[in-house]
Amino acid sequence: MAPIRIAVLGASGYTGADLVRLALTHPHIEIAALSANAKAGLTMAEVWPHFAPYPDLPRLTLAEEVDWAGVDAVFGCLPHAASAALLATLEGPRIVDLSADFRLKDAGTYAEWYGGAHPAPALLPQAVYGLTEYARDALPGARLVACPGCYPTAVLLAVLPLVEAGLIDPARVSVNALSGVSGAGRGLKEANLFAEVAEAVHPYAIGAHRHMPEIEQEIGLRAGTDVRISFTPHLVPMNRGELVTIAVETRGTVADLRAALQARYTDEPFVHLLPEGVAPSTRMVRGSNHAVLNVFADRLPGRALVIAAIDNLVKGSSGQAIQNLNLMFGLPETAGLTQAPLFP
Repeated sequence: MAPIRIAVLGASGYTGADLVRLALTHPHIEIAALSANAKAGLTMAEVWPHFAPYPDLPRLTLAEEVDWAGVDAVFGCLPHAASAALLATLEGPRIVDLSADFRLKDAGTYAEWYGGAHPAPALLPQAVYGLTEYARDALPGARLVACPGCYPTAVLLAVLPLVEAGLIDPARVSVNALSGVSGAGRGLKEANLFAEVAEAVHPYAIGAHRHMPEIEQEIGLRAGTDVRISFTPHLVPMNRGELVTIAVETRGTVADLRAALQARYTDEPFVHLLPEGVAPSTRMVRGSNHAVLNVFADRLPGRALVIAAIDNLVKGSSGQAIQNLNLMFGLPETAGLTQAPLFP
């Protein structure tokens, strides 16, 4: 088959760069254009030295100057609002957006959490929420796919099978989340300096993280009712990786919860229930598109702990984006994503 010609908007950010890294070894992708407004005119190797062995990568350009002729798909790795404003002007290429702009179904909810009116509300009904394992039927015909946030990816993979099976109370979900510093983006911020993040753990956006309504939306859809969750994210001194510990109130035993997860994910190429008693760790998934999870009994009666780990830049972002693209174009779902986790 002819290669899928892609453009990556925002290739100077962490997610954009990781998407390029994965696309380079994809058997059916050709990188046609790369944009990075602040770095326009530079080569990828000048922005990212690890791309020095790939001198044939397109030079970075302004997003507005991308030649869309012959581009089959575009990956939007831009900040929220900027992403939708640009993608709404495109005709032709299919879109996989990694920003938050098309994840929420309701424009009013978006305005409440993202501080301004939605830039392209007319596109919201078209957007497929691209949690791949739950979106397979919709992806082949989709023109616009919204990749979930990294925290929602980990949380939803862990709890949706339990919600669907009626094994937990969807209104009693409490998430304690840890993320590597790359999850905060590449922009220069005092709080992200080495001396600020090293040897410390920082809670942030306490009770007000923008991924909360996204998680609530997707749990609520499966539960058939509005839900509110407790969610506290923490920045930890590592580059990449994400781990969520989710306290749930159960309507069954831990064995029931494990059975539901096993039944849902037994044939999944990237989501894995670990053996009983084995705790997920970010080192199990680093650099890969895999997710690992497990369930443990809480010492409080009627409660359990569901723990999941992903790489925030791969399964939580660029890897999931490519997984979605594969299904959009009728390719094997695992194409370009079979890298084993990197350890140590």
